[in-house]
Amino acid sequence: MNDEKISIDDFAKIEVKVGTVLRAACVPETDKLLVLTVDVGEATPRTIVSGIREYVAEPESLVGRQLSFVTNLAPRTLKGIESNGMLFAAGSGDTFAFMVPDQFVPPGTGTH
Repeated sequence: MNDEKISIDDFAKIEVKVGTVLRAACVPETDKLLVLTVDVGEATPRTIVSGIREYVAEPESLVGRQLSFVTNLAPRTLKGIESNGMLFAAGSGDTFAFMVPDQFVPPGTGTH
């Protein structure tokens, strides 16, 4: 864990929104990455590459699910695919869990 403290102003810069997964597939030639197409309430769905393949037996099972995403990161290219966000999840290994709303909310709903 990182013991460095950040200010409330730094924390306020992080934008986490609920998105609905429209498509999910394995990234070829990797054993860690999935590519997701996500509706985060914008005119065009976002492509988000995430290293969650070990936690998802069938990528298609994510379609229709609402998950949380960090949406204001600078784009990053992974295996030739531009990723425009990051999945917001908890844990790793046996303790991995998606951060999900407990009821349906419109795509793009912000968290706080």
